[in-house]
Amino acid sequence: MSVQLPRRQLSREEQAIREYCMGEDGRRKAESTVLLHVSHSNLKKTFFQEIRLDLHMRINTVKQKLEFHCGTSAVSNRLFLYDEQGHMMSECDDDKMLGYYSPHDGCRLHIVDDDPNSLSAGGWLEDVSLVTKYEISEEAYNARKNTYRKFKEDKLQEDPDWSLKKEIDTRKAKAGLTPSSESKSKVEDDEYLAGEAAAIKVGDRCEVAGGRRGCVKYVGKIPELPKGCKSIFVDAKPELGPHRLVGWRAV
Repeated sequence: MSVQLPRRQLSREEQAIREYCMGEDGRRKAESTVLLHVSHSNLKKTFFQEIRLDLHMRINTVKQKLEFHCGTSAVSNRLFLYDEQGHMMSECDDDKMLGYYSPHDGCRLHIVDDDPNSLSAGGWLEDVSLVTKYEISEEAYNARKNTYRKFKEDKLQEDPDWSLKKEIDTRKAKAGLTPSSESKSKVEDDEYLAGEAAAIKVGDRCEVAGGRRGCVKYVGKIPELPKGCKSIFVDAKPELGPHRLVGWRAV
């Protein structure tokens, strides 16, 4: 027989949060319908949320329905009911109805798979390291035709400056589309937007993204940034309080 651990008394704030999270969400639901989460002993990463079940369903019928979700046979598993805090309420008997255990929205049904030959045993449904990966030797790959390596070698023989980006732009141009090199042209002028940056002075008040206000502390170039990039450092500490990071943006 399972022993139910005493529940910790919730504070007024915690109770308010719980009532908000557990409150009516607008979905139409019969009075006998309950939304239960479902976990599985062999599935460590998979968690089934809010499975609709009826309180008048027998536990054996519940197991049959859950079989379509996790693949575990209804005759080779045990079912346990847990509350929202992870305390086990009871083990469920096949001949009893779900409502006998008084579950409510947010409780969890835990499936224990007793079949040693189950498809989910040993992590076979989640651990990709158990799956044999396709491997090919360098010699076998080089002997193949129509590979990207062959394609790249042929293109470089035609044009030593060939690149994949250049190939994409060429194909876009043939299709009547705007090449990415034209839509995002690289700035080569080291004085790009110098006039706009000159209008901003150290000490000016400003407002940055998110409605945060601060004071300009630095305007100028950063050697590590590309050409044409001007950086403006804004100290937001006067508005946001101490120990806040200084934000910056590039003009």
